[in-house]
Amino acid sequence: MLRKRLLYLAQLSAVGFGGYYIGQNKEKYCDFLYGNSVTVDGKRILNKPGLPVFGTVSAATPFVETNGSKDRISQIMKYGFPGLDNVRSYDDFVLSYDRRNRVPHWVFEHITKDHIAKNDAVDRSKCEFHPDESIHPFFRSQNTDYKRSGFDRGHMAAAGNHRLHQKHVDQTFFLSNMAPQVGEGFNRSAWNRLEKHVRKLTKVYDNVYCCTGPLYLPRRESDGKSYVRYQVIGANCVAVPTHFYKIVVGESSDGTLDMEAYVMPNQKIPDETPVSSFMVPPETVEKAAGLLFFDKIHRSKLNRINGKKV
Repeated sequence: MLRKRLLYLAQLSAVGFGGYYIGQNKEKYCDFLYGNSVTVDGKRILNKPGLPVFGTVSAATPFVETNGSKDRISQIMKYGFPGLDNVRSYDDFVLSYDRRNRVPHWVFEHITKDHIAKNDAVDRSKCEFHPDESIHPFFRSQNTDYKRSGFDRGHMAAAGNHRLHQKHVDQTFFLSNMAPQVGEGFNRSAWNRLEKHVRKLTKVYDNVYCCTGPLYLPRRESDGKSYVRYQVIGANCVAVPTHFYKIVVGESSDGTLDMEAYVMPNQKIPDETPVSSFMVPPETVEKAAGLLFFDKIHRSKLNRINGKKV
């Protein structure tokens, strides 16, 4: 009986001492457990600069200086993540992978003049399309899915945007960065012109941030009802998007920000069609995609949207 009482007293003492220690070292304990935090209206709010650290996320790092150079992934995602689903960070772009449709939800890039400059050390012809082994085998797309499908393996992060290193352009050929696109008249024509337009923006802005992805939009059919219908290809049922979007923010040296938003149908488009004809209000893309783009930039802080003064 005495032994039990002594044990009980020892347990109470341990709990009491522990509570006292945590109370005296509350700040250090919280920082250890949760990382950096801030206090707002007397409440402790965790400071999560990018994403919570968990299984498949490798982009959860703050925007910091490392040996005089800014952390690349945090730089790409400077203005916020559109979503948090199955995020993959590569050396020069970041994407969110749609495991059900076997294509990206979104792909984010940061582009400057240096990234698109001609580089003799980089040879696109050496690149090969290959499955992304970071994706679970159940959800990967394969080259065989595209073979004889009638669709191109369309880059979301364009290879031409990543010429600093051979490894960077190689990584754009992961199938996780691809979606089925109509080839002649779209991927090799209109979509290519849009990609070139984004690269030309580096002549106007010091930094260009670009988010690209697929859309599955409804269409009214003969019965008067609207349906979302899209084809799937290959044994892995890779979804063929009905449309694709690009949301672009240009950042000038003085911090001025301009935004452009585009939606293109995944079909043959006449060569004479100007890229500007595909401009749409950014919020229409957000509603269709179920994503918020550049959510760290309040729209009132933008100078222009689609060339029009805000």
